[in-house]
Amino acid sequence: MSPTRRITIATDIRFKDPLPRQVDVVVIGGGVIGVFTALNLAEAGRRVLLCEKGRVAGEQSSRNWGWIRQQGRDEDELPIAMQSVQLWKEIDSKLHGRCGVRENGVAYLTTTRSELARFETWVETARRHGLHSEMMTPAQIRQCFSGQSAGKWIGGVRTPSDCKGEPWQAVPAVAKYANSLGVAMIENCAVRRLDMQAGKVVGVMTEMGKVTCDQVVLAGGAWSRLFLGAHGVQIPQLSVLATAARTSPLPDFAKMNCVDEQLAIRRRDDGGYTLATADRHVFHLGPDAFANLRFWLPEARRQWRHTALLPASPKGFPDGWRTPRNWTADEVTPFEVMRVLEPGLMKGATDRMVARFRDRFPRVGPPQIAEAWSGMIDAMPDIVPIVDAVPELPGLTLAAGMSGHGFGIGPGFGRAVARRLLGEADEHDLSRFRFGRFTDGSVLRPGPSL
Repeated sequence: MSPTRRITIATDIRFKDPLPRQVDVVVIGGGVIGVFTALNLAEAGRRVLLCEKGRVAGEQSSRNWGWIRQQGRDEDELPIAMQSVQLWKEIDSKLHGRCGVRENGVAYLTTTRSELARFETWVETARRHGLHSEMMTPAQIRQCFSGQSAGKWIGGVRTPSDCKGEPWQAVPAVAKYANSLGVAMIENCAVRRLDMQAGKVVGVMTEMGKVTCDQVVLAGGAWSRLFLGAHGVQIPQLSVLATAARTSPLPDFAKMNCVDEQLAIRRRDDGGYTLATADRHVFHLGPDAFANLRFWLPEARRQWRHTALLPASPKGFPDGWRTPRNWTADEVTPFEVMRVLEPGLMKGATDRMVARFRDRFPRVGPPQIAEAWSGMIDAMPDIVPIVDAVPELPGLTLAAGMSGHGFGIGPGFGRAVARRLLGEADEHDLSRFRFGRFTDGSVLRPGPSL
């Protein structure tokens, strides 16, 4: 199965249901978290409206590497990641393979002893949770690449049960299924503001009109801080820019999704590979960056060698210097001005990908880049999301700051959010992801950044 075209603002609108006047739950954001939340609620018999300001999966939910991994997760996130692998397999089977899910494993490779020691620690973490991960020798790595590699890796770690999916297909396919179960779904429909009465959420005001509801889920990705800020609520969410590319068809030599200190690769269903630089990203300085500096200093110190700083976000981006921070329900919002984030490519990114690929796999031949794109990865200072009710806005639940993990863990967190809204007990310990951890005096514990 070949992936569809990449999702942009030029993609045809696929979801254009009539705006209902009243539902049980409104989901803001048509990414992987919002879509799986809506699906789980619909399966439980709830009336759901999903509003997407641009295109379903138009931002990071279709711009990621396509990895569905358990390996290397934060230990508190790992049980949800393990559940998500099974949920991805189940929905892909139900949709006759339209999500492109394959169990091909993930391998982390290294040229340093310190990283090898970190991998050994991870194997022990995985074992505690009943997940099989194993160390790799240089000979096993060569076998993983069908003998085509010339890398200088001294070892690695792999989790055979990890998977991949095809991001351009997967979330839209799940959205279409949720729509068939009764989820009202509308693209090009921004939620401008919450409708608050007597101190609680009673609905939303969209650009198409008002909708009454009992509960709202904010799964707005990189736009979540801006939306909350307009309601007087602050979270320390920031975003970084990363670039990926797809190659023209190449031999099927790589048996697993793999990454080392510099390069990530994944075999695609169209016969090419998705490539990404694992050691470079771009951060745009904006008002949110300065407002949240105290939260982000530990992670900034850890990542400064891999981060290029630019003085300003592109016009209209969530943390742009001139992006409005407040508006009324009658005004055009930043969500309508910039319906889909389309950041420019990271300078020199594709040249680095090609050179690194050629150095590691000289027998395969130089890859031809068929297309490249960038995305904005929204993150929290401790590299795990907030998934919790918002105390200052009763009736609103936030699920954001997935920190580049959202595609893989989306089904599990969508299920967790839905269960909370349904009044069901948590299946996992979600205390690590609580809303108040940045203001209750807790010592932040940064999770893995890859």
